[in-house]
Amino acid sequence: MSDTDVIIVGGGGAGMAAAIEAARWGRCVTLLEQNPALGGSTAWSVGSISATGTRLQKAAGIADHPDAHFDDMEAFAGALANRDNRVLRRILVDNTTEMMTWLESLGLIFAGPHLEPPHRVPRMHNVLPNSRAFPEMLGRECQRLGVRVLLGTAASELIREDGRVTGVRLVGGQEMRAAGGVVLAGGDYSANPEMRVQFAGSEKRDLEPVNPTATGGAIAMALALGCEVLNGDLMSGPTMRFIPPTRESLIRRLPPRPWLGKAVRWAMDTLPDAVQRPFAMSFLTTALGPSQGLFQAGAILVNRNGERFCDEQAKPAAEVPNQPEKLAYIVLDAAMAKRFTAWPHFVSTAPGIAYAYLQDYRRNRGDIYHTGQNASELAGKLGVPASALAESMKALPAGHPYIALGPIRSYVVFTEGGVPVTERLEVIGLEGALIPGLYAAGSTGQGGLLLEGHGHHLAWAFISGRIAGRNAAHQVAMRSG
Repeated sequence: MSDTDVIIVGGGGAGMAAAIEAARWGRCVTLLEQNPALGGSTAWSVGSISATGTRLQKAAGIADHPDAHFDDMEAFAGALANRDNRVLRRILVDNTTEMMTWLESLGLIFAGPHLEPPHRVPRMHNVLPNSRAFPEMLGRECQRLGVRVLLGTAASELIREDGRVTGVRLVGGQEMRAAGGVVLAGGDYSANPEMRVQFAGSEKRDLEPVNPTATGGAIAMALALGCEVLNGDLMSGPTMRFIPPTRESLIRRLPPRPWLGKAVRWAMDTLPDAVQRPFAMSFLTTALGPSQGLFQAGAILVNRNGERFCDEQAKPAAEVPNQPEKLAYIVLDAAMAKRFTAWPHFVSTAPGIAYAYLQDYRRNRGDIYHTGQNASELAGKLGVPASALAESMKALPAGHPYIALGPIRSYVVFTEGGVPVTERLEVIGLEGALIPGLYAAGSTGQGGLLLEGHGHHLAWAFISGRIAGRNAAHQVAMRSG
């Protein structure tokens, strides 16, 4: 006897979408989430979705088509295009219109669309007021449909009987059966150093994850059944980011309610930039990292010993994890500092949102903005040896005051490796054989699909989750019939 019809492993965007879709078909659905709250990496994201044929595109007079989106995604992939799963890419672009309609029907509010080249037209839609709106609204829909959500509950192993996946074993030993199947939607392995080394090499071991709970548990469960990981060596990282503030930014503290999303969108459409800017800057100076333009202008990187440790115009992000405490600081002289106060010399940017300059960091991130009239004074602010910093700063022109930004760390934002899946999001095992009863979605079921650019990971999470949940639900009827 089964405990439920469909089991979903993971409560991020893909898992919630799968649960909602399976429940809409009248199935008894159980969603397992190892964390104390729903959201996963979806809640950590910028909140962008790239989509075609949307209501907002049409309102802006933008004519778009999935075929153009398909081609533009290949331009994003560049030299890696031959490694892309074009079948899954086709599924993605053909479903973004309906996906956005579905998300808006759940009460989610978006701003946009915004342009991000090489997209030929604006396609990026940003959720309002922040990405926590996704778990808020999808979680409400799960509750409305009667999805059984078990928080703080992790699956450790798939149960396979007569060749078919029939359930999961939980951490602690309890077993749970599903009549229709199991959907793996547990995200990527960006927070699993051993898996990063296994698939991408030892140089990826010491990077910090943006989402510390993205440990790859769902992928490991599929591997135990003989699956492989496609594009496991590809990841977004190492990339430098400023350490997070001790308090959440203003925009992250806003309650993710539809009424507030509507108010923010009205403000973005109506109010002058001077009024809107504090919201954008609160996000930008918290979530993003330094522009390469800083180093092209001559800024240097120093470590906790005050030493300059790399060629800043080569691959500095790869060197930061090798430094004491895995930290570094960016140091600029007065002339550089003056330059990075206006376009086109920005410190950080998020496409479709805004640009942040030094004065924005001084105002919003005083904890990482340091000044000194000379090397000795700046060293005191940073807590690094003055003599070493003075030696490092000989690479800068003699101009005070000097500014240091940091600490910064090198992070893995996400990994691209996922298990192979069919168009129905069924998991493919050894020698191309299907594993009956097992589905995968989101990063877990990325299956070789390349998701370069902003907004494609979230789109794939929602689209693949719905497909996987729907097909797992259909299995209940097929097996009972």
